[in-house]
Amino acid sequence: MAAATQSKAFAPKEAPKLNPPKSTPISLSHLAKCDGNSPSYPIYVAIMGAVFDVSGNTAYAPEGAYHIFAGKDASRGLALSSLKIEDCRPEWEDLADKEKQVLNDWFTFFSKRYNIVGQVRR
Repeated sequence: MAAATQSKAFAPKEAPKLNPPKSTPISLSHLAKCDGNSPSYPIYVAIMGAVFDVSGNTAYAPEGAYHIFAGKDASRGLALSSLKIEDCRPEWEDLADKEKQVLNDWFTFFSKRYNIVGQVRR
């Protein structure tokens, strides 16, 4: 029962057609260009190194509520439920188990809505 409940958790009302996850390496400099400020680039948000294409969601566009996460690995900020610029960074391993669970929940939420287009190359 728990597995069935978990599989439905965070599911969108209408499931989008998602492509298989890609493992294409994406540099931090390229990721930074994908912040919604240039129409030449898509909008990406990375979580725990996985890069999601969130281009279709205006919340990550320049005037959007979550634009702070665009073009970054926002793992720590998501784990802390923080919109502070200083929290919008990839380091999350030192967080408490509670915050790590929040981060895993965000990863699940994103993975049910957005294509994984690559992995951050450090």
